[in-house]
Amino acid sequence: MNIPVLTVGQINTYIKSLLDGDPNLNNVFLVGEISNFTNHYRTRHFYFTLKDQEAAIKAVMFRSSAQRLRFMPENGMRVIIRGRISVFERDGQYQLYADDMQPDGMGALNIAFEQLKAKLEAQGLFDSSRKKAIPEVPSRIGVITSPTGAAVRDIINVLSRRFPLAKIVFYPVQVQGAEAAGQIAQALDLFNAHSAADVIIVGRGGGSIEDLWAFNEEKVALAVSRSEIPVISAVGHETDFTICDFVADLRAPTPSAAAEIAVPDCREHSAYIRGLRAQAASLIANNIAQQKAYVNALSDSRVLRNPLATVENGRQVLDMNLNRLLAAEREIYNEKSISFASCCAKLDALSPLKVLSRGYAAVYSEGKVVGSASDVDTEKDITIRFHDGEVECKPINKSING
Repeated sequence: MNIPVLTVGQINTYIKSLLDGDPNLNNVFLVGEISNFTNHYRTRHFYFTLKDQEAAIKAVMFRSSAQRLRFMPENGMRVIIRGRISVFERDGQYQLYADDMQPDGMGALNIAFEQLKAKLEAQGLFDSSRKKAIPEVPSRIGVITSPTGAAVRDIINVLSRRFPLAKIVFYPVQVQGAEAAGQIAQALDLFNAHSAADVIIVGRGGGSIEDLWAFNEEKVALAVSRSEIPVISAVGHETDFTICDFVADLRAPTPSAAAEIAVPDCREHSAYIRGLRAQAASLIANNIAQQKAYVNALSDSRVLRNPLATVENGRQVLDMNLNRLLAAEREIYNEKSISFASCCAKLDALSPLKVLSRGYAAVYSEGKVVGSASDVDTEKDITIRFHDGEVECKPINKSING
C-alpha cells in the first residue's frame, strides 16, 4: 500500500475543506460567555473565547460584521452567536467565525444604551454645571424633527398659541433610520453656526427603542453637548429616556411639553403687564394725592398766609438780644472800672514818689539804684533823686557802719 507523505499545510487545508463542506457547521448558533476579549486597534477585528461550563472555543468576528453591532462586547457577557466553524490553517486551529452576535437576556440596544450612557457620564457630559439656562422670552425657536410626524404639528400649535410673537425656525430631519443621527447632528451644528435661534427643541413622538435609537447615537449627544444655544430634548413619551435627554440642557417629557417650556404664555404676560400697569397707576395716584396734601398744608401755613408776621417776630427777637447784649456790656464795663480803680489805688500806695514826698531821697549810680553805702564808687558820680527833682553829686569819701 502506497501512503502519501503530506505537509502540515496540506493536512490543515484538507481538514479545513472537510469542515467547510459540512453544512451542519456552516451556519451554527452557539451560546456562551465571552472571555479574553480583544478589540484589535488596527483592524478592528474582535478576538475572543466563547465558553461554557464544559468547554471553550476560539472565535473571531471580522470588522465587516463587528461594525454592525449596536453594542460593544465585554468579558463576562453572555451572548448568542451565529456563524460558522472552520480552520485557521496557519495554526491548525479550528475556531468560530462569528457573523452576528446578540446578548443573551438584555437586548443589544439596551446594552449599547447603558454603555454609551456610562461613557458620556464619565466624560462629564451630563454634569449640571454644563447646563445652560433657557431664555425667558426667546424671539426665535429652533425646531428639529420630522416634517411629517405629529410632533412638529404639536410644537407649532403650542408655540403659536402660547407666544405668537416668537419666530419658529424649522429644520426638517429624519428621526429614525440610518441617516437620522447624522441629520440631527448636522442640524444642531447649523443652528449654532448661524446663530439661528435662541433655544432649540429637538425630538420626536414616541416609539420603540429601535424607533428612538437615533437620539441614542453618540454623534447626536456630542452635537447637543457642543451647542452654544440651549437645547430642550423632547423624545418620545414621558416614560421614554434617551441619551439626548441626559446631555440636553433641559428634558421635556413630550414635544408639546417642550413647546410649553420654551416660551412664556402671552396671556399670562398680558395679565402680568396689566397688573403692573394698574399697580403703577395706583402708586402714581397715591403719590399725587400725598404731594397735593403737602402743598395744601404749606399753603395753609401761617408763614405763607402772613409773611410779615415772621419778620416782626424776628425783629422782636433781635431787639431782645440787642438789649441783653447792651446790658451785659454795661455790667462788664462797671466790673472792669471798679477793678481798675482798685488797682490804681494799690499802685499809688506803693509808688516810690509817695515815699520821696515825705523827705526821703533815692540814690542812683549809672542809672541803677544804690541801696548800700558799700555799693558807692567814690570814683563815679551819683544822682540823688528827690520828689521834686535830682541832684548830681561827686562822692568825696564813704564810711560804712560796723
